[in-house]
Amino acid sequence: MKKLLCIAHRGASGHEPENTLSAIEKAQVLGADWIEVDVYAVERELLVIHDLKLERTTNGKGIVTEQPLSYLRSLDAGKGQRIPFLWEVIDLVDKRMGINVELKDEKTGGGAVVSLIDEFVGRCGWSYEQFIVSSFHHDQLVKIRRLRPEIPIGVLVDKSISDTRLGEDLGAYSVHFRLKGVNRALVCDAHRRGLKVFVFTVNNLKDIKRMSVMEVDGVFTDYPDRVVSFQKDIAFP
Repeated sequence: MKKLLCIAHRGASGHEPENTLSAIEKAQVLGADWIEVDVYAVERELLVIHDLKLERTTNGKGIVTEQPLSYLRSLDAGKGQRIPFLWEVIDLVDKRMGINVELKDEKTGGGAVVSLIDEFVGRCGWSYEQFIVSSFHHDQLVKIRRLRPEIPIGVLVDKSISDTRLGEDLGAYSVHFRLKGVNRALVCDAHRRGLKVFVFTVNNLKDIKRMSVMEVDGVFTDYPDRVVSFQKDIAFP
């Protein structure tokens, strides 16, 4: 078995409100290798939130991308946390973990993400390899590759061999499979094409062990402490 990369899904969202600074900080405390956050663009700012609608994760109402930025920033995203800007997340992490940025819609725009990553690479000593930009909207990933090929991209896919071919065709770093869809054949095919395989969302020990046996490269988890504990219990070469 090889070591599983522990990617905290929306931060340590099993412990703190998802996609908030408190969830990011908790992920670091628990020993996650990477975090994953979701972004939408609003008034030329990148906001970290998963749902297009506000009701599930905040005390607000409506469509995220149709609200004024001032309103969105006034909302409670859980335990008094605000919806953070992506730059706040990167600033808080401060190179202690890698960051997977998922573009949630086709309007988010790769250019704004590339510009922000460029800023942190140039100003704060980050490297492009400390970021992955992923999406189900593959045209956005094409834009990322065109604008800044140094930034690794992750292709969110379903469950067929054609998905791994797509990852190869896009020049991706990784393919990201749903837990229910991944199997050994897909993992082997992706590895043969030079792609990393990350699986979401893996929360119980049985599935963590199964992913390790399947030799996936990393898992997205709401409970990074569980994956870290598993890592410590296994003697890796």
